[in-house]
Amino acid sequence: MTIFDKIIAGEIPSYKVYEDDDILAFLDISQVTPGHTLVVPKQPVTDIFSYDDDLAQKVLLKLPKIARAIKASNNKISGINIQSNNGPSAGQTVLYSHWHLIPRYDNDGLNDKLAPTIDNSAEFSAERYQTIANAIASQF
Repeated sequence: MTIFDKIIAGEIPSYKVYEDDDILAFLDISQVTPGHTLVVPKQPVTDIFSYDDDLAQKVLLKLPKIARAIKASNNKISGINIQSNNGPSAGQTVLYSHWHLIPRYDNDGLNDKLAPTIDNSAEFSAERYQTIANAIASQF
């Protein structure tokens, strides 16, 4: 059982921003930038290679909706990276399919690479996580 299985089951708390029958979206605990959100299918699959057409439609068609909510939650967000690592050789550390939606801010100090490996969790209190999650969730 992965950490995402436990989050979906409610065994581990998370800062949810969106949930329906097929997916759960919640703040990444590392917060590369404020609003960094993970989207996971509720149907357990290891990676993109395990998706059938039905699951792909249920998950991937919701990414724009969640991205728009993230952008609308903070007028300083000027762009977004959407990333999914598939397989250990591609940097996948949790073997459960997940999508990173990483808001970008003008002059955010990140380079233009799609896969920043930054952990800013020390800068986020429970209250700050919840405030960000509420701002995103209110856009739905």
